[in-house]
Amino acid sequence: MKYLNKIKTIYRQILILVLVGFSILTVNACASTGNENQVVLSVISDPKTFNAVLSQESPNIFGLTYEGLITENPFTAEKEPALAESWDISDDKLTIVFTLREGLKWSDGQPLTADDVVFSYNDLYLNEKIPSNSRDALRVGRKRDFPTIRKLDDRRIEFKITEPFAPFLDSASLSILPAHILRKTVQETDGKGNPIFLSTWGTDTPPEDLIVNGAYKLKEYVTSQRVVFEKNPYYWKKDQQGNQLPNIENVVWAIVESEDTSLLQFRSGSLDFISVNPEYFSLLKNEEDRGNFTIYNGGAAYGTVFISFNQNRGKRDSKLLVDPVKSEWFNNVNFRKAVAYGIDRPRIINNIYRGLGSPQNTQISVQAPYYNKAVEGYDYNPEKSKELLLQEGFTYNSDGNLLDSKGNEVEFNLITNAGNKIREAMGAQIKEDLGKLGMQVNFSPLAFNVLVDKLSNSLDWEAHIIGFTGRNEPHSPNIWYTDGNLHMFNQQPQPGTTPITGRVVTDWEKKIEQLYIAGSQELDMEKRKEIYNEAQALVSEYLPFIYLVNPYSLGAVRNRFDGIEYSALGRAFWNIEELSVEDNS
Repeated sequence: MKYLNKIKTIYRQILILVLVGFSILTVNACASTGNENQVVLSVISDPKTFNAVLSQESPNIFGLTYEGLITENPFTAEKEPALAESWDISDDKLTIVFTLREGLKWSDGQPLTADDVVFSYNDLYLNEKIPSNSRDALRVGRKRDFPTIRKLDDRRIEFKITEPFAPFLDSASLSILPAHILRKTVQETDGKGNPIFLSTWGTDTPPEDLIVNGAYKLKEYVTSQRVVFEKNPYYWKKDQQGNQLPNIENVVWAIVESEDTSLLQFRSGSLDFISVNPEYFSLLKNEEDRGNFTIYNGGAAYGTVFISFNQNRGKRDSKLLVDPVKSEWFNNVNFRKAVAYGIDRPRIINNIYRGLGSPQNTQISVQAPYYNKAVEGYDYNPEKSKELLLQEGFTYNSDGNLLDSKGNEVEFNLITNAGNKIREAMGAQIKEDLGKLGMQVNFSPLAFNVLVDKLSNSLDWEAHIIGFTGRNEPHSPNIWYTDGNLHMFNQQPQPGTTPITGRVVTDWEKKIEQLYIAGSQELDMEKRKEIYNEAQALVSEYLPFIYLVNPYSLGAVRNRFDGIEYSALGRAFWNIEELSVEDNS
């Protein structure tokens, strides 16, 4: 039997080596464009659309193919010119006039003018018949009015808003699309009266039909294999010597659905960059010199990871969304605090993140200028957890199981997205940590689409571990407005889903919402910090989200590029148009 098992083990190892070798050969073949002046990266899945307005995914191609009026420096968070060379803000802060650069062109050589900007905003992003995630982001402040946008001349565009709104400049980073190509797709409709724009520029569109204004244009797309970009000959940006950018001729995305496979391909030399998972940091660190690459540490990554309980007390079709027994626990702030104190975050950092992370205490990214360092969060303190639970009438039976005041055993389901090794490991540890408090946690990673359906449509969930991406600007209406589509701990059903009755919005939720509205209206940065400091303290007090650990932003980059400036927000290739491949001849 031992001999047979040994044969099986050897066979499996040979099979793995064959498959790994095949995958590396495949990506080498796929990535090769016959041009060494290129960068080869990996993405986890095929693009879902080539239409920037309709896109709901990340990563997507549009960071390479389109630019907006302005952009944001990932180090300083300063707004910087892009298609617009300048902008003027009126004294009352209600009018912004953007001035486009001279001589802008689309990738087909046609002029890019104010008409394209007005078309992109008025006919696309603000069009009620076109579903775009960007539409709600254009709503302003308390009134939630949309801006009015008009052309002043071929280079100047006026944006008017109804009240001061600090995050408004962020909306000027939306991709500008070509009116001369797409206007007819908005005007023409299909048999159902929908603009044919909704079916325009899907992933089956020939690359030459996609007209762009960014540093790169699409050259080739092969499903499940690769996406290839080539430099846009009409890109506006030049270097200090007046040479047109970008310097790198091609960008290749190898489509690799497994982190393990991406690691193997990077180690083989097939990829120029890989995000460094804590699980294999030590392995790569030992290979830096031999592999001729550098691991960059951008500090704390933007974004948050958290555990949250479903506090929605509403009914759908006369049925409560959450078991009333469990709902009583989830809506008890001391129960949530007990859970927060009961999670061993230092162990998550040491065991799961291999020491490459730090506690996340608030809803704002650690690197953002609005992060409130005074919020201490919840250190691991199981005795404090038990004290809070006993204070709320919970008791323990002879087996050490936690019971509520009515004798019900505390048991709930915890879900996350399957395939994310970090979150799966965190879920397993949280199950163990809370088990020490007598709680029975049933942890189940789910397929991503199933998870999204539960959180967004059916609202059939009890507790979850997920994360939000982050940025420097703290304004987050989708999360903190009580009708926001990411206010998931007490979700209001979104349009098109079955309505619910009996939903209760607490006073502290309303207060957080009011603070976020006030923060958006305050233009003085120091005063904004005070407002968001109060909001962070309130979130920490009531714990709609129990924040866990913030990993470090780590990336390994081949030592063949000049100009790498690694940033936690923009990673290694945020300034790809300015990078160049070293001449090793």
